[in-house]
Amino acid sequence: MASTRLLCSFTAKVAGLTQTLARTGWCRVGCRRHVCSSPSRQQSCMSAWVVDQYGSNGVLRYTEEATLPTVNSPSEVMIEVHAASVNPLDIAMRAGYGAKLLKLRRDPASVMNSDSEFPLILGRDMSGVVVDCGSEVTQFVPGDEVWAAVPPWKQGSLAQYVTLTEYEVSHKPESVSHTEAASIPYVASTALSALVCAGGLCRENSSNKRVLIIGGSGGVGTFSIQLLKAWGAHVTVTCSHNAEGLVRGLGADEVVDYTGGDFAEQLETMEKFDVILDNIGGDTEEWAMGLLKPWSGAKYTTLVTPLLLNTDSMGLLDGAINAGVTLCTKALQEVISNGVFYRWGFYFPDGPALDQVAKLVDAGKILPVVEAQFPFAQVPQAFQKLEHGHARGKTVVQVVEKEDRLEEESVQGICTEAVESEQGFQGTSKQH
Repeated sequence: MASTRLLCSFTAKVAGLTQTLARTGWCRVGCRRHVCSSPSRQQSCMSAWVVDQYGSNGVLRYTEEATLPTVNSPSEVMIEVHAASVNPLDIAMRAGYGAKLLKLRRDPASVMNSDSEFPLILGRDMSGVVVDCGSEVTQFVPGDEVWAAVPPWKQGSLAQYVTLTEYEVSHKPESVSHTEAASIPYVASTALSALVCAGGLCRENSSNKRVLIIGGSGGVGTFSIQLLKAWGAHVTVTCSHNAEGLVRGLGADEVVDYTGGDFAEQLETMEKFDVILDNIGGDTEEWAMGLLKPWSGAKYTTLVTPLLLNTDSMGLLDGAINAGVTLCTKALQEVISNGVFYRWGFYFPDGPALDQVAKLVDAGKILPVVEAQFPFAQVPQAFQKLEHGHARGKTVVQVVEKEDRLEEESVQGICTEAVESEQGFQGTSKQH
């Protein structure tokens, strides 16, 4: 009888262990690696960092009562955010950059009323797990690990959950953690827009092309170096002296220290370039345009444009017209005088493009460059870190902290308990 009771007790414990392992994703048959943790139907709020007005770092506010996003369209997916990152765009948007145009994009009817866009959630990068899907979603199911760049006109990723269309989402690379993955989507989307859409480069035509990246140690620069080297291009980078080791380690062929007084003259002694990617702006265009190969289809792409600044200061119509005239005038001037093309690069989310980036990450061709990590409680400190400038990669916020390690330790503890129980049962059985 005692043996029978022990057998029943052990069987019950094994059954409980099996259910626990299934929930944590350790069963090899019939179980997903991660299981959906969708919020309850009664839940209508979530934790997030919001701004209620534009300004400096003091406007950032933590709340546990942010509106929970829901799947309102058949093509949408709801994602639990595990990690996000902070970009210079977030700092600019915190201060009101692009407010008028982005508000119009969020709600076209806002041009006729004065509805507020607040509270606003910042954050453009995210990596997490799908928890809900619309009826027409075909590429994802709850439990899938995904990454994405959140459009600037949508509520951002410094929150527990985000909702995006499936076309803005991609399956996360399997070889990296959520923290590492969250450092890539925004810079990848920006770099692909600048290099491919504006710069005309791709995997098939980049071999032996000479590309200059002005300001190459930040997020967009470090990603662009690796992408271009994977495509076979020759890459020259400008950065400060203490970032030279980083960019060379990522594959840069030549590095020029922009803190040196003669760096522009040094660039002028080099062979001309096919494409220039300008991450700095300012008066860079005045001297850098002459570094392109004349009358060869060479392209200058800058990520620093006056479009949003103009619409903020002049209004939507006047600002857009002024920016368009500026672009057309500059582009016409350069193509007539030097036979080179002047273009603006804009960030836009693209899930299918991230699919291709994920393959490069899993193949080891692109490495995440994470300079600093902060817990979700320290989002203001993450903003402060980025505002200090001289970035060496990305600043990442861990929304779900140490989840994988704690989950593994929990499962290991359960397994140990089961083994000890089994040994104890075997020993007791021998006595009986």
